[in-house]
Amino acid sequence: MTDTAPQNDPTTPNALPKGIRFAGVAGGIKASGKPDVSLIVTDRPAVMAGVYTTNQIVAAPVVLTRSKTPTATGRVVVTNSGNANACTGDEGMQNAKAMCALAAELTGCDAADVMVMSTGVIGQPLPMQKVRAGIESAAGKLGDAEADFLASADAICTTDQFRKTVSQAVSIRGHEYCIAAMCKGAGMIAPNMATMLGVVMTDAPIGPKAAQTSLKEIANQTFNRVSVDGHMSTNDTVMLVCTGMSESENVQELTVEELAVWQEAATQVALKLAKMLVADGEGAARFFEVRVSGAANDDDAFVIAKTVAASPLVKTAITGGDPNWGRIVSAAGYAGPKIEPERTCLVIDGVMVFENGTPLSIDAAKLSSAMKSNSEVLAELKVGDGPGTASFWASDLTEAYVRFNSLYTT
Repeated sequence: MTDTAPQNDPTTPNALPKGIRFAGVAGGIKASGKPDVSLIVTDRPAVMAGVYTTNQIVAAPVVLTRSKTPTATGRVVVTNSGNANACTGDEGMQNAKAMCALAAELTGCDAADVMVMSTGVIGQPLPMQKVRAGIESAAGKLGDAEADFLASADAICTTDQFRKTVSQAVSIRGHEYCIAAMCKGAGMIAPNMATMLGVVMTDAPIGPKAAQTSLKEIANQTFNRVSVDGHMSTNDTVMLVCTGMSESENVQELTVEELAVWQEAATQVALKLAKMLVADGEGAARFFEVRVSGAANDDDAFVIAKTVAASPLVKTAITGGDPNWGRIVSAAGYAGPKIEPERTCLVIDGVMVFENGTPLSIDAAKLSSAMKSNSEVLAELKVGDGPGTASFWASDLTEAYVRFNSLYTT
């Protein structure tokens, strides 16, 4: 691959947007004692937008936060990890509202301006005494230093092996605007409108409508193109927090052209995070990219790429370093969109194995050895002569994943 699977680098500094404070603490929700309550607080009312899971079984925090966005008066994103507060009935909704009310009281804003996210085991009531203690502790530790940002990012994690943060500056109007983002996720990853949990923050001046539209497109190009296990969460949420419009009364919102520049930079930030999700997939041994070309349109290419990447047979072949190209080609055939079998070609890690509907004579042992020696595998699949292209990123499927998830709640 030309763009390697990202690894977390704790030595890389994160440039942070102006007007935001962070905190992350251990409230005792997790038996491990690891951080489990995060606060992100803006100094003044800010634009907030969100994209959410399309699962019909939806956690209370998603229902509540979705009803509040987009908004121009957002102030707080409060997150707990270790408990999803999903499938918890009316009690779950009352607990989500209580988290917002407490965070609002401690930060001096209205509960309507507090967004809430939760992640962890489904179907268990929130231990509210611990949640409250965590929010109170976090409110007393808010700061705008990189250490505070990283502490907040640590507190949203569950089975993650490493924190996932990215920051980047973008120059618009001769001014440097910052984009900083965090996300969590390693299992139950098959997003549709978002990933497990994520927050993208910027000090660029973006209005509510533009923020919502932009975030949806960013998610479609990044978080919606990754998969670990094909299981869509009940809690998927990505928030966009924009403080630029609140800097002063004279700040002008980005024009359409300026927003496009900002969105391209934000998309690159989100893509790095999305690839981190795959690289950190539970039990994952290899990072797998599927690039499809020649489809009738980009939507068809996306469906084909996603279908190939989601196939358990393909994923296990990647695990074993097995160049079993028949699994990839046949997955493309049942994906749904029309393909041209006589023009279908497949290249695995630079080796053409199938050309115009015909298998080629290759050194399978050599290709297998190359696949096994790398942590990344690239499959380039041409399905016809159409203009449609798409990429999708996934982890492989290992025995370690099965062992971990067979014992997750016990």
